[in-house]
Amino acid sequence: MSRGGRRGKGGRPDPAREAFRAGAAAAAAHPVLSAIEVAYCETGCTHVAPGGMAAVDSNGVVHVNASRRAEPAEWTWAIAHCVLHLGFGHVPAATGEPEQPDAALAAARCAAVARFQSTLGGTGTPPAHVPLDFPGSDEEALAERWRRDGVPEEYARCGPGGAGPDHRPLRWLGHRQRPDWQRAFAHGLTRTMSAAMEQAGGRPLGPDGRIRDRRPWERAMDWFISSYPLLGGIAAGMELVADADLARAHGIAIAAVDASAGEIYLNPFASHTDEEWRFILAHEMLHAALRHGDRRGPRDPYLFNVAADYVVNGWLREMEVGAMPHGVLHDPRLAGLSAEEVYDRIAADARRIRRLSTLRGKGAGDVLGEPLPRPPKDYVDLDEFYRRGLVRGLELHDRGERGLLPAGLVEEIRALAHPPPPWDVRLARWFDEFVPRPQAVRSYARPSRRQASTPGIPRAGRYFPPEEVERCTFGVVLDTSGSMDARLLGKALGAIASYAEARDVPAARVVFCDAAPYDAGYLAPAEVADRVRVRGRGGTVLQPGIDLLHRADDFPHTAPLLVITDGWCDTLRVRREHAYLLPRGGRLPFRPAGPVFEVH
Repeated sequence: MSRGGRRGKGGRPDPAREAFRAGAAAAAAHPVLSAIEVAYCETGCTHVAPGGMAAVDSNGVVHVNASRRAEPAEWTWAIAHCVLHLGFGHVPAATGEPEQPDAALAAARCAAVARFQSTLGGTGTPPAHVPLDFPGSDEEALAERWRRDGVPEEYARCGPGGAGPDHRPLRWLGHRQRPDWQRAFAHGLTRTMSAAMEQAGGRPLGPDGRIRDRRPWERAMDWFISSYPLLGGIAAGMELVADADLARAHGIAIAAVDASAGEIYLNPFASHTDEEWRFILAHEMLHAALRHGDRRGPRDPYLFNVAADYVVNGWLREMEVGAMPHGVLHDPRLAGLSAEEVYDRIAADARRIRRLSTLRGKGAGDVLGEPLPRPPKDYVDLDEFYRRGLVRGLELHDRGERGLLPAGLVEEIRALAHPPPPWDVRLARWFDEFVPRPQAVRSYARPSRRQASTPGIPRAGRYFPPEEVERCTFGVVLDTSGSMDARLLGKALGAIASYAEARDVPAARVVFCDAAPYDAGYLAPAEVADRVRVRGRGGTVLQPGIDLLHRADDFPHTAPLLVITDGWCDTLRVRREHAYLLPRGGRLPFRPAGPVFEVH
């Protein structure tokens, strides 16, 4: 331990001691060396041989010849060399009589330490007697070779001990527990490497240049990446935004998520444990990955957010992911239901539900409809990212036997893995099945158009019988009320016209409906879109239009019906083959008997 500083003649500072102390201060500031606590003995030290600079013993004391003239950088190197002997386990604190290393082993240890110093950086400048190149062998193998062949002269004194050893194992004399120098050295080295990785990754370091303590939400996100494969892929691609001003401006009490930006917004002043942050982050990641913001359709955004919260929180509690924070939405009676089914149950009690709180706060959904104002960045195909992340995570979860997952969550992930065919493909299949294609017949009573090219060879003509043409049709009952979306009409009618023309359907029977039906008669497929006009009158009543086609004598009883509506209509009773075209997320107020195509 340092015994204070003497002054030279006339009370002037001793330059040798000043240089030593400057070197010792530089060594103490090194992020790796500072992990090992040492004391200094500057006066009356018999452990340092004449001409030497420093030596270290098993009690963590660095004995220095402070009167020796050297540059501060050389003192830094000498002290670092001694400290590294402790970290390498060269001077263990023994309870009995310690075993002293022989000359070959002592030289091999010094060579190993000096070689490491040359790669570590920040450990000063070696004195002139220290060689610049060192053997690459293990110190035990090197000592064995030098015992056999002799220690080369340049390596015999490559430490700061001069003519004597620079590390000396001693009996442990302290009353406290013996320190583990090697563990302390390993921790210091790990922290330094982590700080370098953090800095390379663009993450800020602390004011002392070392890695700052990870915040609880950062530790929670790291846990998903390293230890929870189901959500690890999603966690690796999402960005945490812990901005107090942003949270205050947008009323975020704990957390919120925007799936389209791949960002989770956190309130850094929310106080939760690491386990609770795991639950919170998993909650928001499932909201984003399962696209709850897009699935709500025309439903009330806040009520659907609450319904999804009940479902997600139930899954996380069943999977035991983290710890559920106090006050989050959970009801065991809703277990096993989808978000849509929970919505149907709670929608009848909307006044009470609006007083509940999501992770964002009371009356505000934590699934954001639009990104918060943030600097622009390049986006990837997030639909594909979320789908691939969950599907791959489920495979890794099952392969690693990480436990059972809720059946509802597995079902939704598998649905993402095998998305249904697009609505227009399904509509084309419906046409193929229920709208017959007119079958042409050939007859010699009708000469072929190519007959003139071969007058001597009779050719049968091809034509469609009238009865065949009449049965190849379908009906369209079209909601033209003011609530209809013009984009829905354009997409639906365009698809209908193209499929009808491809199947040689000459005309379709069209009935427009809002407050009352209007029979437009038979229209060629290309004319259907031209005749549509959204009237914007009262509520939609479609049943009279369907009844009109049921009673029509000139409409085949086998012809199917297509009902195009936004779902805000009366209860329908259709007594023939039929299908519905609705906007994405639309719902009918009754259980349909025919297929429902959601137009995207």
